[in-house]
Amino acid sequence: MTKPVILQMGAYPEWDETPLNADYDVLRYFESSDPAGFLAEHGARIRGIATRGELGASADLIAACPNLEIVSIYGVGYDAVNLDACRARGIHVTNTPDVLSGDVADFAVTMMLAQTRGIVAGDAWVRQGDWSAKGGLPLQRRAFGRRAGVLGLGRIGFEVAKRLSGFGMHISYSDVSPKDYAPDWTFVASPEDLAEQCDFLFVAAAASEKTRHIVNAKVLQSLGPDGMLINVSRASNVDEDALIAALTDGTLGAAALDVFEGEPDLDPRFLSAPNLLLQPHQASGTVETRKAMGELMRANLAAHFGGNAPLTPVV
Repeated sequence: MTKPVILQMGAYPEWDETPLNADYDVLRYFESSDPAGFLAEHGARIRGIATRGELGASADLIAACPNLEIVSIYGVGYDAVNLDACRARGIHVTNTPDVLSGDVADFAVTMMLAQTRGIVAGDAWVRQGDWSAKGGLPLQRRAFGRRAGVLGLGRIGFEVAKRLSGFGMHISYSDVSPKDYAPDWTFVASPEDLAEQCDFLFVAAAASEKTRHIVNAKVLQSLGPDGMLINVSRASNVDEDALIAALTDGTLGAAALDVFEGEPDLDPRFLSAPNLLLQPHQASGTVETRKAMGELMRANLAAHFGGNAPLTPVV
């Protein structure tokens, strides 16, 4: 039996590469030195695309695959896939929700605690000899009992808020509408008003044209010089120029970021911005979650090519 031809956009761990290659005729797009020529030669054979959230699938790439049936994303974000092009041709798009929500939420709270209590600075303080030379690290701030805001109370945002509730925080959130599954938390319609009412603003909203730069200069000003921004969603949700300016001039107190425009080649100004924790887009980066993501990505492909409906459809 002929295996379906799959276009693989980026590398996966070996535990996903092996079964993917066993079940499909895999074309490794990311290894091609001539992507346009590669698609011109193979595009008509391609029935599925296996991609990652940050790699997606552009309109031009989709157009170069006239027999494409499904785009299966390894990750929860689908903003890098041209959904309009897929809808127009009836192409399925799937992602891997739920399986990574817990780890991303854990990481968001970890970044908050690391920044608030000076964990990275404390490690350096000991290693550089400042403890013996200068005494204890300067006093930091507490986390428990303070005010948290969650921008986007979807799967990940909900898990973040659940964890924050264990710290005795007052929790507010902003979304397109109040959520009946969050009766104990305060709905705030405007991101700017949400920022004004919290000490920690967690960005967990799905990325789209509507949410691009939803965290702008006004939101950062509302969060204020004692506030902290934590982003584990998509870089496009935050105006990076406004964020760098707010950190530099003290408009914003601190930030912790796991996502960046153009990553891994982030804006070099981030490297010298004060009160900023930088992480290499690793919020879902545990063995357990990455294995579950790969299994679900492959299960969506298997369901489709087995004649069944995809398990976790976006389109």
